[in-house]
Amino acid sequence: MNTFLHILKRTIVIFISLFSGAMLNGAIINISSKVIAPPKGFDLNTAEGLQAAMPHMGPEHFLFPFLAHALGTLISALLITRFLKSQHFVFAMMAGILFMLGGISMVIMLPETPIWFILVDLIGAYIPMAYLGYKLVKKSS
Repeated sequence: MNTFLHILKRTIVIFISLFSGAMLNGAIINISSKVIAPPKGFDLNTAEGLQAAMPHMGPEHFLFPFLAHALGTLISALLITRFLKSQHFVFAMMAGILFMLGGISMVIMLPETPIWFILVDLIGAYIPMAYLGYKLVKKSS
């Protein structure tokens, strides 16, 4: 029974950590158009509208998506590392991989995304942020 409780606790910590990162990601995306206006005449609330707007977006329009991806991953890794009793590194990196899979799926769904953003996002927002989250908690403990 003790093993079952350990697995259950670990599962809950991982789920809450990933959920928290996803909620932060979504919140940042939701405020992005209030801070940086989208290109005029495009509805970014639909996949079709977002795809149509891509060629009209400047680098400033990609700041908040990058921050959302990076900070969502970072908070998940921080929480996992902070609250799991063991295997912090493995699960923090798994969070980075899961968020990166989400980033890859966005690239597939939005093929008009500029290559420079795809590279910056996939290389800089996921695995490095998961590692940073892990290191920040380990350094402070």
